[in-house]
Formats: sequence, C-alpha cells, structure tokens
Amino acid sequence: MLVLVGWLVVLGSVLGGYVAMGGKLAVLFQPFELVIIGGAGVGAYITSNPKSVLKSTGKGFKTALKGPSSTKQDYLELLSMMYVTFKLAKAKGNLALEQHIENPHDSELFANFPGFVSNHHGIEFFCDYLRLVTLGSENPHELEALMDEELDVHHLEDEQIATAMQLLGDGFPALGIVAAVLGIIKTMGSITEPPEILGKLIGGALVGTFLGILLAYGFVGPLASAIKMAQEANSKYLVCLKAGILAHVAGNAPAVSVEFARKTLLSSVRPTFAELEEATENVPA
Repeated sequence: MLVLVGWLVVLGSVLGGYVAMGGKLAVLFQPFELVIIGGAGVGAYITSNPKSVLKSTGKGFKTALKGPSSTKQDYLELLSMMYVTFKLAKAKGNLALEQHIENPHDSELFANFPGFVSNHHGIEFFCDYLRLVTLGSENPHELEALMDEELDVHHLEDEQIATAMQLLGDGFPALGIVAAVLGIIKTMGSITEPPEILGKLIGGALVGTFLGILLAYGFVGPLASAIKMAQEANSKYLVCLKAGILAHVAGNAPAVSVEFARKTLLSSVRPTFAELEEATENVPA
C-alpha cells in the first residue's frame, strides 16, 4: 500500500504545485500523448521480455503493493519449525524425518506450522534438502554449494521482473520526446493559425515530454525499486532455511542451529534470542 501512497504524493505534489503557479489542468489532459507513450512502452516491454517475465509482471506488481510477505511472527514460526524438526532428527536420527518430508502437507509435525506449509518455495526447499540428508548426503560444504546455486536461480528469476520494469521506466523519457516531436509536427502543419491556437498546440506537444519524465521517475522507476526490495526481503526466508539446515548437518544442537538461522534475518523482522527461546519452549511437541 505504501506504493499507492507514494504515487498519490507524487501526483498531488506535481499537480498541486502546477495549479498553485496558475496553471490550468485542462492543458495537461492530452489522452493521445498518453496513448503514444504508454502504448509504445507496453510494446517495447513485450518485445524485450520473455513470456515468463510477462506472465510474472502482475505478480511483481502485487509484491510491490504488499511489501515483504513474511513478518516477525512468520519467522518465529519458521525457526520454531526448524527447532522441532532438528530435535526429532537428533533424538531418532535423520531417517525419522522421512515420513514428514515425503508428504509434508499430511505431516503431523508440519501441521503445527500453517504459515510454513503454505509457503510453496519454503516447504519445497526445506524438504528437498532434508531428503538429500536422509539419503546420506551429509557434507555441509557440498550442500551449501548446491543451495547457493538454487538461491542464485531464485534471485535471477525475481530480479528479471524488477529489471524489466526499470528498463521500461528508463525508456519513458525518450518516448515522451517522441510524443512531443509528433505534437510539434502537428503544430507545424497549423503554422498559419493565430498565436493563441499555436500556443495551445505547442503546450499540448510539450505535455508528452512532461508525461514521459513523470512516468519514469515518479511512477515506474520507484515501482521497480519497490519490487526489488520486497523480493530481496522475501528471499531471506530461504536463506534462513539454508543456514539452519547447514548448521544441523554440521552436527550442532537444535537450539544452536536455529540461532544460526536467526542471525541471517533482517533486523526489522528478526526475533530476539529471548523471543525465540520462549517460542521454542512453547511449541507443540
């Protein structure tokens, strides 16, 4: 929602300042200039991006509107889930996890953590690597290298949307000039008209440049930045799981493993040591 608030502030400041200077809003109403700029921008966006990015554009927009999807409470649940899982593995061996990781949505263990179960990427990541551990892959360095490769793929896929949106924003000023030039061409065709008509035509043409710059730096550029930051914050969910799994495989106690995982979180959503300790003490057995 902060994105929408920001856009309203931008629009209110620009239009409010313009009106305060004595400008007339009717002059800025140039729908065909907007059609030229917006249509050309959408066309260029379609041309420059693969189908996977085009399909994910709406998802990226929703991500920017919602912001980071995981709260402090979500991470407390995640860390508690890892604590219980690692505690079971320490008590009964890693093979005791097999029944839970093969059918995680039917697991009595994971049923106590609905937020984790509903996170598709999180539960898939966690179960895939614990499955490798149960199959005998217990070298933390090899697992870390494999995890890094997978996280790089996730990061690349997420980054494509923000990059595509940023490139769209970067192109709007130039498309605004295109619209302005077309407006000037139209004006030159009416060069014999009186000054008041020519002034209106020239003003309408310059609106194209104004719209291109406003769309780039007031709307699309900030949107790309919001998408990128929200996706980077969301990626910490998998990074947290990675740290916990590697610490467990290295032979650490459950409490130590989840402490390793806790340290990877952003300070705005990171539970304190005391909060995590309380949460793990109260978690269902």
